[in-house]
Amino acid sequence: MHDWTGWGWGGMWLGPLFMIGLLALLIAGLVGLVRWIGGGGGDGGGRVRSAREILDERYARGEIDREEYLRRRDDIAGRS
Repeated sequence: MHDWTGWGWGGMWLGPLFMIGLLALLIAGLVGLVRWIGGGGGDGGGRVRSAREILDERYARGEIDREEYLRRRDDIAGRS
């Protein structure tokens, strides 16, 4: 039977590869759209926290004790 596409046997390999590539682009586009609509997630829209804020949070969670907190706070403030 005559092959109407003109690709011969190459179409058997290129067709599935093309479909996989198209599906990957579609998925990447959907993921990008969801992230764009959702604001990208993260911690408050990309707001950068200061070192002092991070230190305060660590102290509040109990990750560091009072002496360590005071030492690091003074270090951040530039005090000796």
